[in-house]
Amino acid sequence: MRKKLFIGLVVLFFGLFGELPSFSKKILQEEPSYGDALVVGTIADASILVPMLATDVMSHRVAELIFRGIVKYAPDLSIVGDLAERYEVSKDQRVITFYLKKNAKWEDGTPVTSWDVEFGFKLITDPKTPSPYASDFLEVERFEVIDDHTFRVYYKRPFALALISWGNLVVLPRHLLADKDLSYIQREFGKRPVGNGPFRFVQWKRGSSLKLGVNPLYSEGRAYLDQVLFRVIPDPTTLFLELRSGGVDWISLTPLQYFRIERDRELKEHFQVYKYLSFGYTYIGYNLKDPLFADKRVRLALCYAIDKRKVVEGALLGQGIPAYGPYKPDAWFYNPEIEKTCPYDPNKALSLLQEAGFVKGKDGWLYKNGKPFEFTLLTNHGNLSRLLAAQVVQQELSKIGIKVHIRVVEWTTLIHQFIDKRRFQAVILGWTTGLDPDLYDIFHSSKINPPGLNFISYKNEELDRLLEEGRYTLDKEKRKGIYYRVQEILAEDQPYTFLYIPYSLEAIHQRFRGVSPSAIGIAYNLERWWVPKDKQKYLQP
Repeated sequence: MRKKLFIGLVVLFFGLFGELPSFSKKILQEEPSYGDALVVGTIADASILVPMLATDVMSHRVAELIFRGIVKYAPDLSIVGDLAERYEVSKDQRVITFYLKKNAKWEDGTPVTSWDVEFGFKLITDPKTPSPYASDFLEVERFEVIDDHTFRVYYKRPFALALISWGNLVVLPRHLLADKDLSYIQREFGKRPVGNGPFRFVQWKRGSSLKLGVNPLYSEGRAYLDQVLFRVIPDPTTLFLELRSGGVDWISLTPLQYFRIERDRELKEHFQVYKYLSFGYTYIGYNLKDPLFADKRVRLALCYAIDKRKVVEGALLGQGIPAYGPYKPDAWFYNPEIEKTCPYDPNKALSLLQEAGFVKGKDGWLYKNGKPFEFTLLTNHGNLSRLLAAQVVQQELSKIGIKVHIRVVEWTTLIHQFIDKRRFQAVILGWTTGLDPDLYDIFHSSKINPPGLNFISYKNEELDRLLEEGRYTLDKEKRKGIYYRVQEILAEDQPYTFLYIPYSLEAIHQRFRGVSPSAIGIAYNLERWWVPKDKQKYLQP
């Protein structure tokens, strides 16, 4: 639900590695082959395939294969050109000139030009466009097209996120959309996009599958695979059975499935498992407009009342670590002091709740003004770890007299009917974070109203100021100090109860070559994945 959180790449930081497959030396001697398909199993469907309008991971995951950006992260975490052949940043950090590659084309053969970027820039900065990512581009004072393959952007002031913001959010085919209204882009183009990436849209059966075919006009060279097919299988057990039977080639494993595959010799012979600490976290978000959660003493009490290590064991079978804030502990901007804010202490939790006016009834439940402390905790169908986490939270809070009702909702319904409309009390969700500490889109008070991502309605004036300051501070040490304080405020206010950072557990069939995990993840070079001819499973369409 956020560009820096998803940025199409679903960036994954550090770790990822373990031992290389036993066949790695052989792979280095093989010549890549064209053909075959990659079938990806997923519990959630996409919603829209226009990056600037997408707010869920699955939509960005698909769209990143269809649309290229101006720049991207390289495996070593440096920022490099994608559609841009090169770029120049002025000494005062306020002007960036991009020089586009002249061979880039849309899949219909039309050249990609600066005018396409200008069109996308104007669209995302239009107040009528419901994009949660507009704030980065509103920092631009002026957009100037120099020629078909050169454009320049002038910033109001030095902006820390200026360069990386020019990913795939604002490159759209002007020749197809210039005379169309926003409704057409949302309802028509967003469902059947025309892109410039290694793969092209083929077919979408809602709630069932989404098929991409190879784009022969991709300027970086034809992808080796003929197709990428996403199969939507909401039930994790069924998804794992499909992996076993050969119905899918790649799934994200649950912790239980990870242990099963580790003990299954036959499965281990056919699938390579990659395990790494994900750059993301799972949390309980509270609707701060609900009277139950308006008092920060209550939210702090909830943090004290939940044993996060028990959540990690119960929900992840130990395949993760407790989360104390929005960053991984090995990030350069992580503040370890926040871990001391609310250690597990049920007695302290009760003391804070008593200060907030709650008293225990004869039945053992907490009451305030005659009303019991009870609420509904939402989470999405198909994510067993979140459901198990909800059950642990339910048990932990019942010990101090809080009654929690768990409700599991289908993903798109949860997002569009409950989160977007702010119709919830509390929810267990997760953010996938990026390589920059910016949290503006998540916690700044200007993002409270839809389509803003501050759906919990959190507002803190000091935090707002710091989030703004962090975006305009280029010195790394000064930014570190800013985000240290940001984490302290979040720990003090507890708008979220941060639960855990899970390990990503990815099972990919061993017939695929070219899989090269790096600091930015595992799918960043999917167009270079390939299958030897004698191991190909699907005929060319």
